[in-house]
Amino acid sequence: MMLRSQIAGCGGYLPERVLTNEELALRLDTSDAWIRQRTGIAERRIAAPGELTSDLAVRAAEQALGRAGMSGSDLDLLVVATATPDNTFPATAARVQARIGMKRGAAFDIQAVCAGFIFALAAADNALRLGQARTALVIGAETFSRILDWNDRSTCVLFGDGAGAVVLNAVKGSSRGILSTHLHSDGGGYEALYVDGGPSSTGTAGFVRMNGREVFRQAVEHLSEVVAEALAANRLAAADIDWLVPHQANIRIIEGVGRKLGLSDEKIVVTIDRHANTSAASIPLALEAAVEDGRIKAGDLVLIEALGGGLSWGASLIRW
Repeated sequence: MMLRSQIAGCGGYLPERVLTNEELALRLDTSDAWIRQRTGIAERRIAAPGELTSDLAVRAAEQALGRAGMSGSDLDLLVVATATPDNTFPATAARVQARIGMKRGAAFDIQAVCAGFIFALAAADNALRLGQARTALVIGAETFSRILDWNDRSTCVLFGDGAGAVVLNAVKGSSRGILSTHLHSDGGGYEALYVDGGPSSTGTAGFVRMNGREVFRQAVEHLSEVVAEALAANRLAAADIDWLVPHQANIRIIEGVGRKLGLSDEKIVVTIDRHANTSAASIPLALEAAVEDGRIKAGDLVLIEALGGGLSWGASLIRW
């Protein structure tokens, strides 16, 4: 019988520090109304000095494992999606592995920026379906505040810090679990969204740079295509979707995809107002919020989708 990856638990963590639009307006030529209208963001969380991406990841991991009734020693695989690792190397996943008590299997990072969680989920799902692991933890964790130019209002108002995690179990013969995941990249869009630094280029971490109009255009086009691809692969229609859990990048992109699918606002999970764009952490944080408040229930069909730097994008259909 076919193995399928089933989600056993979700977790999330947000730093304590809340940075509001009003605070940003005190030092930038912007306003709360301007940010809300164009992005849907009201506030974001900022990691404390000395609080690392791995610290956020561990907190989310511990919550997900606890809700799954498991511990780190039960895991065979750990995949961390992040564009803001603690160090150039080793992988942030290695530090998380040690701190949660995972003693066997493999731990590694995946970097696909805002699409990173879906890429990491695909890697873990493939390993479980092939029998290479039995239980996996997938984490999206970011401290984007460390790579923001706080004088660039076109980018610094958009991002926040946080981490989200899901535990996957390999289950035989179940109709529930990850149905399929679809991944794409186009390096021709490299300069639409990038960081102007790195070990090989400048020797510094650099800052986020973005062509907002181009990213918006590409997002609407590619996300609509990959969602259609995921539905067709499973012989499902948009009307079958119970919940859309999108990457929280911009409320206009989220609403645009929802309109194309014919979904009402009540079927779309939105956290961008209080989380902002947490890159690879945004989807698992939104999943955790919707599971914890009872919106997402067993048997629901959940669609997740994201586009990030690379350009990279993807979608996954999950029968909860």
